[in-house]
Amino acid sequence: MIYILKFGASFILPPGIFFVLFALIAVWAWRREEKRIAGAILAVTFVFYLLSTSIVGDALLRGLESQYTPSANPAGDVIVVLGGGATKDTPDVDGTGSLCAGPASRLLTAARLWRRLHIPVLLSGGQVYEDSGAEAWIGRRVLMGLGVPAEDILMETESLNTTQNAIYTAAMLREKGFSRPVLVTSAFHMPRSVLCFAKQGIEVVPYPADFQANRQARDFHYSRLRPQSDALSASAVVLQERLRTLVTVLFE
Repeated sequence: MIYILKFGASFILPPGIFFVLFALIAVWAWRREEKRIAGAILAVTFVFYLLSTSIVGDALLRGLESQYTPSANPAGDVIVVLGGGATKDTPDVDGTGSLCAGPASRLLTAARLWRRLHIPVLLSGGQVYEDSGAEAWIGRRVLMGLGVPAEDILMETESLNTTQNAIYTAAMLREKGFSRPVLVTSAFHMPRSVLCFAKQGIEVVPYPADFQANRQARDFHYSRLRPQSDALSASAVVLQERLRTLVTVLFE
């Protein structure tokens, strides 16, 4: 019964309610003999509906996340962690400003790797917008709260995107004499990140974190056909990554 209630509720809340409204608009257009317009509305609505289901969202994410697998025995001389968003003035345990969910997961992975490898951690990420957080500085505070000593933390604080992460970090790696960086970022973000570093002549050891989709497809259940904002967001992230990778290959 609970699945039936969730399935029904998903069509009276966003994004499901919009698909219902668009379908009604398509029916109205069809009755007014605007059949081509009705067909176009239904086609676009159906595509967006599919992208809003966890079946499609998970499948798209899995395609990106499965390209790299964390090594059971990673080896390197520095751990590089890429930023991905932070708030500026939110309260935190030991200060003000917090990393967003994905970057926080990356940082936790880096802290655990540090405990195993005992090599420096290089945080890459600046303050992207005036009202967003200074990612590397916030990450430094969190790492120290997790027990990583200040002398083991390096920061690159100027980058505003993945391309700049690679450019500025590559310069620091050469300056400090590091030659085998263990790269930590979200699994969906790893393929483009590896490409960006390769374009700077840096071969990284990929260590993806923040996995969001199961490695194996889940068994089918009708509840996975209900539209969900999280699934639509996942689909959008994948499409964005694919587009940005294409731009990186062609123009950067």
